[in-house]
Amino acid sequence: MNKRIRAGMVAALAATATLAGVATAEATPAGPGVSGKIISQKTVGGKDYILRQITIPAGQSTGWHFHDGTLYAFVEQGTLSHFDSTCTSDGVYPPGSPLTEPSGSEHVHIGRNLGTTPVVLDVLYVLPHGAPLSEDAPNPGCDFQ
Repeated sequence: MNKRIRAGMVAALAATATLAGVATAEATPAGPGVSGKIISQKTVGGKDYILRQITIPAGQSTGWHFHDGTLYAFVEQGTLSHFDSTCTSDGVYPPGSPLTEPSGSEHVHIGRNLGTTPVVLDVLYVLPHGAPLSEDAPNPGCDFQ
């Protein structure tokens, strides 16, 4: 995804969203230093549209989790290694890469920063109104967290 497409995605969301201020994420299973900042959010037709920037420091992860709605992400910086509940990689995403995470508890996953540069993601959450950003899940038996 080039910068024009990303800018268009952000502009489209901004056109329907109101600035919500800045909030720090408290993702329970995430590694030390993982943070999130809400850029904007809006509820339309029973769905919450939330634009958030997530930073994952070198050597850290998001922790195992799933979402109640679909997520659309763009890697700004660093390389995200993504794993599903079978403990196998379902993608490696360098800067400029788009990523989609499907909804539901059958899609448990973890995002890991195996590099030396912080991973910075721009993420659009499309969730049922009032749903949490993510739902914690236990490690499915992988030898990493």
